[in-house]
Amino acid sequence: MHENFDDTEELDDNNLYEHFRFEADAGQKTMRIDKFLVNRMESTSRNRIQQAADAGSIMVNGQQVKSNYKVKPCDIISIVLDYPRRELKIIPEDIPLNVVYEDDQLMVINKPAGLVVHPGHGNYSGTLVNALAYRFQNLPLFNADDPRPGLVHRIDKDTSGLLVVAKTELAKNHLALQFFNKTSKRKYQAIVWGCPKEPEGTITGHIGRSLKNRQVFTVFEDESYGKHAVTHYKLIEDLGYVSMVECRLETGRTHQIRVHMQHIGHPLFNDSTYGGDKILRGTTFSKYKQFVDNCFKICPRQALHAKTLGFVHPTTGNDMLFDSELATDMQQLVDKWRNYTANRIDE
Repeated sequence: MHENFDDTEELDDNNLYEHFRFEADAGQKTMRIDKFLVNRMESTSRNRIQQAADAGSIMVNGQQVKSNYKVKPCDIISIVLDYPRRELKIIPEDIPLNVVYEDDQLMVINKPAGLVVHPGHGNYSGTLVNALAYRFQNLPLFNADDPRPGLVHRIDKDTSGLLVVAKTELAKNHLALQFFNKTSKRKYQAIVWGCPKEPEGTITGHIGRSLKNRQVFTVFEDESYGKHAVTHYKLIEDLGYVSMVECRLETGRTHQIRVHMQHIGHPLFNDSTYGGDKILRGTTFSKYKQFVDNCFKICPRQALHAKTLGFVHPTTGNDMLFDSELATDMQQLVDKWRNYTANRIDE
């Protein structure tokens, strides 16, 4: 399923403007269009989609359809309105970046936790894209009308680590294809609650927006929901009530590691979205509770770091592999748990 969120296309025949476009996969199972769309659109409800259909705003292969239309393989679904999409101008901002590599085609940065990658959802300034617009404002690829210039992948606001940014159209297309074809190499390190029974394993499960809470994602057993997702994990260090794991992404779904680790019973430490911001393992002693509260303060975010990034250079063809040190707050967290475990008297 391909999604086109960035291009606004004017439909001249009826003076409507396309705001969203989806293409159903060749293997798409027959499904009501309101159900199809609610699982693929952010911050919307089935009722709103049904209202849009009643208003004639949902089209399939150029024809208006009602909410009970059954989506078929390769259908082109458009949501059209009688006004253009709101223009989002990118304001260049002089925000310092930790650049670990740069040439005329691309740049690799080590993103700090807290930095939003691109504008949207209330963050229209102070983002990585604003910083890139300032740094590369004279490059042809970067213009004020493109909300995602140079981005071929992203990491969550509160995840730290490595990110590659394209500086040319050639590099953007080449790198995007590697991420799409899953030939890029991405390894993360995470601190999770508990210790997986198996030191190595693979988590497979379709990931999509929760039907109960649209702000979070979940794993669906029913393959008609969500998108195929695969995460390989390996235990690095057992730290007592928490552990350090390495996660290798085979796919790149939103919140994938966070959702998959929660799914197997090991939420990321201090991940407030997926239940890791409370004590899930350990004793009932008040001293332990105080220790964990101090740990939450040391690392006030989900403990996840994009440590390794690999790809083929778009023009030289060379294999590029980058590795980063664990973010300072996560390293302090590991050290604190190591010290606690070493000095703990077994109850």
